[in-house]
Amino acid sequence: MRKIEKKNKTFEDIKHIDENGVEFWYARELMPVLQYSNWQNFEKIIDKAKISCKNSGISVFEHFIDINKLSKRANNAEVEIKDYELTRYACYLIAQNGDSRKKVIALAQTYFAVQTRKQEISEKEYTSLTEDEKRFYQRNLTRKGNYSLNQAAKDAGVKNFDRFHNFGYKGLYNGETADDIAKRKGLRYREDILDNMGSDELIANLFRISQTEQKLKKDNIKTEKEANKTHYHIGKNIREVIAKNGGTMPEDLPTPEKSLKQLEKENNKSLKYMNRQESQ
Repeated sequence: MRKIEKKNKTFEDIKHIDENGVEFWYARELMPVLQYSNWQNFEKIIDKAKISCKNSGISVFEHFIDINKLSKRANNAEVEIKDYELTRYACYLIAQNGDSRKKVIALAQTYFAVQTRKQEISEKEYTSLTEDEKRFYQRNLTRKGNYSLNQAAKDAGVKNFDRFHNFGYKGLYNGETADDIAKRKGLRYREDILDNMGSDELIANLFRISQTEQKLKKDNIKTEKEANKTHYHIGKNIREVIAKNGGTMPEDLPTPEKSLKQLEKENNKSLKYMNRQESQ
């Protein structure tokens, strides 16, 4: 029973978040989820993934971090074993180099296709992603961007963060607050609006987030009132740029049929079903 439970874990179940809000995975935990039972064999896949990473001109050491762990044996003796902290991109490369005959590998390739930082994929690789993969990719960037923006806003004296973020939305969405956007999209109460945006709408919001953070720091803003005002003007300026370039206003962009949470749930459900089939 214990072995089956371990195999039924999903990629989301074994994800870890560090103190900076950055996600990572342990190779030892990823191994059974990808249906590998032998560390030596799995490490060969990791080595191939490292080569792929290096050949892409990306730092191997940033994505495959060597660590040592203490592991208990049957006699309760502790031994030191090798492991890796892996970024989403590292997991993606491992899946790409895994046994293509395994159905779970195909699922892993889809799940990890979205990298966590812009510099981790080339423009060509980004354009080859599906719209949903682009959404996951941009959503990860906005999540990290909002974390950094909140830190900058806190330093600027912001205490009411919901109000602060609404000023940014009002500027970008012609007066709409987060609640207004959610109602227009037909979302349930407290459902995340960013999880229900297409990639283009997420990109506009990411630009708002990054530009506001830079402005707060550059101008050394130290009052909540000025921080809110800055967020509003940045959002409004981005809206004006979109209009000037003849682009589609964010509120006029289509809302995807499925939220990113729904897509993740469906992916995890499919993975669990496949693992149950394999274990029977």
